[in-house]
Amino acid sequence: MVRCGCALLRKYGNFIDNLRIFAKGGSGGMGYPRLGGEGGRGGDVWVVARKNMTLKQLKNKYPQKRFVAGGGANSRVSALKGSKGKDCEVPAPVGISVTDENGKVLGELNKEEDRILVAKGGLGGKLHTNFLPLKGQKRIIHLDLKVIADVGLVGFPNAGKSSLLSRVSHATPVIADYPFTTLRPELGKIMYNDFKQISVADLPGLIEGAHMNKGMGHKFLKHLERTRQLLFVVDISGFQLSSVTRYRTAFETIILLIKELELYKEELQTKPALLAVNKMDLPDAQVKLHELMKQLQSPEEFLHLFERKMIPEKAVEFQHIIPISTVTGEGIEELKSCIRKALDEQDDKENNVHHSKQLLTLQSSSSAP
Repeated sequence: MVRCGCALLRKYGNFIDNLRIFAKGGSGGMGYPRLGGEGGRGGDVWVVARKNMTLKQLKNKYPQKRFVAGGGANSRVSALKGSKGKDCEVPAPVGISVTDENGKVLGELNKEEDRILVAKGGLGGKLHTNFLPLKGQKRIIHLDLKVIADVGLVGFPNAGKSSLLSRVSHATPVIADYPFTTLRPELGKIMYNDFKQISVADLPGLIEGAHMNKGMGHKFLKHLERTRQLLFVVDISGFQLSSVTRYRTAFETIILLIKELELYKEELQTKPALLAVNKMDLPDAQVKLHELMKQLQSPEEFLHLFERKMIPEKAVEFQHIIPISTVTGEGIEELKSCIRKALDEQDDKENNVHHSKQLLTLQSSSSAP
């Protein structure tokens, strides 16, 4: 199958990853019937990506969450064509998906200054409207944050994802020896000697049942959709969320993580994946690693240990498996090299696909009569 508490919820609630807003384009201006003058068009409402903006800041700054553009100017003797109403801009973070009330995607903000028109202004009064202006478009809009990163860290709570992020990048996430330290996405960048930068997202830890939105389920899983690759991080000694939950070995942890991704959205399993086996500084870690590698090389021999519903339908092939310790630094440089290599290979594949499509398009156009 696999190859090479309440206080916490309140804290997480301070991090907003979706927001519902009202947007209304400005009304057009009145026409001037006697002289055939046209009223100005109403202003438009745009969602614009701004640096260092968060949805929480947006909500705090505009608690009513209403964004209305200016009305167009009326036509008059001194200005027969009325001026356009003032546009209204909704400042939003990079990495936003914008949808309407029916779930239709209006666009995405993938880089700073990207903008999406969400509510058009009404036309000004003119001859064919009997010089009466039209009202602006009204819309309920949903802003949905999905982290953009090259690599997304996948693991159960306390697997060491935050410690790993601080080791490989300049990020300074909160780190403590208990589950759910990460309550909101943390982003870091791996810097290479040739100035290449790779972004890494550490996301709130999964728990079993995440696909059913248990714990922080969907808040976590949706962020993975906008990462290019997945880096599974598992504790070599296994995982147990609490004294009342079942202990899971490292191998079981990997199988369960893959199943959670599959149950949420099968496409997540098509992403290139790496595996970091953490806490190799612990006693008996080498013995446990040897056992884990045997299980990963012949997973079908061990799947009888699982309930049928826990077994993934589709295999995930890890491009690299790297034993690491975020305490001693063992394997960290090798991991960084493997991440770089995997992304470079992915870039080459994507470029080849793009060139092939271009070639096919050229061949089709040249053979057309």
